[in-house]
Amino acid sequence: MSGAVAPSPAPLRAARALRRGATHAASVMAHLAGWTYVACALFITFDIIARAFLGFSSQATVEVTGYMLAGGIAWGLSHTLIRRAHIRVDVFMTRLPVRLRAPLHILSLALLTAIGVLIAWSAWELVDESALFDAHDNSALRILLVWPQGIWAVGISAFVATCCVLLLEACLALAAGQGATLDGLLGSRTLEDETEEALEAVAMAHEGERR
Repeated sequence: MSGAVAPSPAPLRAARALRRGATHAASVMAHLAGWTYVACALFITFDIIARAFLGFSSQATVEVTGYMLAGGIAWGLSHTLIRRAHIRVDVFMTRLPVRLRAPLHILSLALLTAIGVLIAWSAWELVDESALFDAHDNSALRILLVWPQGIWAVGISAFVATCCVLLLEACLALAAGQGATLDGLLGSRTLEDETEEALEAVAMAHEGERR
């Protein structure tokens, strides 16, 4: 049939399957990050109430919540990247034709990956240094720093891995002449994307009410 769409090459299909796995892992990490913020808010609330009415404090609120926030941010990076939710300035990009946007998307993702690799390398160097000197924080809890730093480094490393998976699929899509698919994978979120997400959130809210 003349109107039939040519099947994607096997390497591209494998890359898409790999991306679906990375998407699932990133979603799990994002949910854990979200619950970390809930726990952070509860901890701060408890500490405030304890100071005001019970006469004691954890004496480590700033340190513990700082670790939780840093870990949550790092663990949410992959999901944010896959959802194309990072802030982007693309006033001119959207005006270009797809054949020009596609390689520019790959270039921007490659630069992001390079920066991520540098940060991840530095993060694990910090963890290694803390382990070498058996470093603890200065709070009353004396937390061993390799734990919060390690959690943070894992999140950054997962982000780099996600970047590599997306970069692989994007390069294979470009090689297969699927520029429009690549643009949908890495391009900025459109008004239709935002509307669809809002409708999904409303549907989930209604489903929760019915339960």
